[in-house]
Amino acid sequence: MYLPNIEEFPAFSLKRLLSTCFGNTNNAGAKICILIDLPDLSLMHDGKFLVSDGFSVQKKAHNVFLKELIEGVSDSLSYSGNNFFAFKTTGGSNLDPEDAATNFNGDSLSLEQDIYPNFDIILAITDYSLTAPLTASAKIHGFRGATLHGVNDIILNSGLAVDYNEISKQAELFRAALDQSASFELDFEVFGSKSTLIIDCAGQSAQKSHGLCPGGIPDVANLPAGEVYFVPTSASGSFPFRFSDGTLAQMEVENGAIISATLLRGDQGKVDDRNKQLQEDPATGIIGELGFGTQLLPFSGKDIQDEKILGTCHVATGRSDHLGGTLTPDLFNSRLNASHDDILYAPPKTPEINVAEVRMVKNGEHTPILRDFQPTAFLLDQLASEYPVEKFATSVC
Repeated sequence: MYLPNIEEFPAFSLKRLLSTCFGNTNNAGAKICILIDLPDLSLMHDGKFLVSDGFSVQKKAHNVFLKELIEGVSDSLSYSGNNFFAFKTTGGSNLDPEDAATNFNGDSLSLEQDIYPNFDIILAITDYSLTAPLTASAKIHGFRGATLHGVNDIILNSGLAVDYNEISKQAELFRAALDQSASFELDFEVFGSKSTLIIDCAGQSAQKSHGLCPGGIPDVANLPAGEVYFVPTSASGSFPFRFSDGTLAQMEVENGAIISATLLRGDQGKVDDRNKQLQEDPATGIIGELGFGTQLLPFSGKDIQDEKILGTCHVATGRSDHLGGTLTPDLFNSRLNASHDDILYAPPKTPEINVAEVRMVKNGEHTPILRDFQPTAFLLDQLASEYPVEKFATSVC
C-alpha cells in the first residue's frame, strides 16, 4: 500500500476546493452556508463552543472555513451569504437530524423552512455524517452541498487539498475497470482462520464518489472523495468485524444481511447487544454498500478519508437511499437505527484482520483486484495512465 507524505500535497485552499467541487460557472450570487452539529444548541449562542473543551471539528468549521469565506473567498467566487448555523448532534452516521437549528444570535430556526430552501450551497462540517439526509433534502429543495464530517489537520492538508478534477479522472478509471461486475468475493484472515464474503452486484453500473458537484443538478459531494461503490443486490458468507473497543466478532450473512454475530475476542456483551439489535431491527444488518478507495492519501484516523485510500475496501450496513439503493429510514423499526455504517478494512484500522484477496467476478472470470491491501497487477494496468504505479512495487502497508 503506497501512502504519500502530507508534504506531497499543496496547502489547503478553500477557494480551490469550492471552485473544483462546485465549478466556476453558474455560481454568481449563490448563497452559501455552513452547518455544524452540537449536542446542545445553546453552545452555539455567542460562539460558546469556541471557548469550550472539545468540538475540534466545529472549531475547524469556524476558524478555517468560515474565516476564509468572510475574508473574501466568496467574493472571488461570486458567492454570498456566508451564514453559519448549528443543529443538534444526531449521534449516528447518516441519521436524520431534528429540524431545530440556531445561529450565533440564538434564534430558533428550522432546517426545512429557514436553511435548506434559502441556500444554494450548504457545507455540513460535523462529527457525524449528514450525507444521506442532506442528499435527500437537496433533491427536495434544489441546493448543492458537501459533507465533510470528522475534519482534522491531516484531512484538511491532504484529502481536501487535492484537485478534484484529477481525482475524478482517477475514480473513472477504477469505475470503468469494475463496471458491470456480477459479484465480488472478499477473502478474510483473522487469528489464522479464513472466511469469505460474497457480494452480488448483478452486473450493475459501478458508481463513483469523485468530489464534483457542478451547477444545474441538486446533489451532495462527500469529501474527501475518491471511491467506487456498488449497492449490493444480495450477499452471503461471513466476515470478521472489529468493534470500536477492539472486540472482534464473526458476522454470518444470508440473503443480503447479517443474521448473527459470534465472539472471536473481547467483550461478549458487545456481541450480545449486536445480536439483540439484529433480532429487533433486522434492517440494521442489511449490506447496503461495497466500496473501494481510489486515492493516494495518508491515513488520517478518520474513516471519511481512510476509506478513500487505494488498497482499502469497505462494506456498509443500513441505509442506502443516498447511494441509489432502496433501504430508506421508514423501513427500520426505530428511527435511531436508520443509519449507514461503514465497516472499513485498512491496516491501521483493523490490524488483526487481513483482506487476503478481493476478486471481481465478471463475464464468468474471477479476477483478483486487491491482495493484502495492495492493488494487483491487473488493477494497476487499468490505472496506469493516472497513477504513479511504479511506487507500489516497493510500498509496504
